[in-house]
Amino acid sequence: MLDESLLDAPEALAGADRHGLLRGVAESGARVRTAARNAAESGITDLRPDGRPRTVLVAGPGPAAACVADLFGALGGGSCPVTLIRPTGVAARTGALRWTLPGWSGPLDLLLIAAPDGTDPALAQLVEQAYRRGCSIVAVSPAGGPLADAVVQARGLTVPLATTPYDAEFDGEGAPPAAPGTLWSLLTPLLALADRIGLLSATPEALAQLADRLDQVAERCGPAVGTYSNPAKTLAAELADALPLIWTEGLVAGAVGRHFATVLAGLAGRPALAGELPETMTTHGALLAGPFAAGADPDDFFRDRVEQPTALHARVVLLREEPPGPLSAAPAARDLVLEHDTPVSELEPDDGSDLEKAAELLAVTDFAAVYLGLAGTKGS
Repeated sequence: MLDESLLDAPEALAGADRHGLLRGVAESGARVRTAARNAAESGITDLRPDGRPRTVLVAGPGPAAACVADLFGALGGGSCPVTLIRPTGVAARTGALRWTLPGWSGPLDLLLIAAPDGTDPALAQLVEQAYRRGCSIVAVSPAGGPLADAVVQARGLTVPLATTPYDAEFDGEGAPPAAPGTLWSLLTPLLALADRIGLLSATPEALAQLADRLDQVAERCGPAVGTYSNPAKTLAAELADALPLIWTEGLVAGAVGRHFATVLAGLAGRPALAGELPETMTTHGALLAGPFAAGADPDDFFRDRVEQPTALHARVVLLREEPPGPLSAAPAARDLVLEHDTPVSELEPDDGSDLEKAAELLAVTDFAAVYLGLAGTKGS
């Protein structure tokens, strides 16, 4: 249940936002600028690499590392394989996780470590593995931590993590895994590195435009902007009591869609499924006609409206990075959804580089997840 009145009450939203989630999303542009300065001061912009790596390996705790790897691959357009090293362990906490390099990794490969917390000894052990294999190593982590020291000893490059004073609020009980803007603190220096080694275009000017686009989205989607003209609040209201089926078209949109499903779970406590067109029309097709269909389980007169929550019904969220072309599956997807009387929400960014489009889609969906979590918590 969503308290829609809370969406248009900025002071009440601020009171419900105990962990500063809205502030975290709104200051993403500032994080990009700080992270870009940190990258330049660490020497990334002065690198003169001999060529591209054979493979880029990405490791780190929490969902941010997975998103970094996903976006790296999408924005690179397949110019270099990107492999996420997923952790193993008995628990998802510092000291319990383990990372192991693939057996084929060696001197031609680049290891990127995205670590909001640089105290995990297992990441330092991963650095030692990479050093023995001859891999190049770059890490973004808090300055002065064990991970940063291990990277220096392994003759790698470390970039201090761009932080804000309120990041400490995420160390308390019941807090989300990380501040929403942390992704940009981790990703920005690695984008600058990718530009230097020729994997994608992320010049200092492009990073400045990225920060500007994030600021523009924050102005459009901030808590002071009413729901009727706020795309993030509108999307949050549309997803109330819905099972979001996030259908994407394009590499960048695919990465954003998977991230959106992750933050809906982590920030809003809502289940969501993400898939890429056209395959997802088949894999999610049964959800449009089964018990989650829009017309399923009609309101029962005898249902206990206090004890029994409203049933979730599928709603398609169509994410595109550009207008549909002649080979687009979006029109067929829209027709399929309408045939099943299923509601649909659509997001498409303004013109710009792939990096700017990714930033806009990420920021709007991050804002929407936060609004859904805050208003949903208040209304439950």
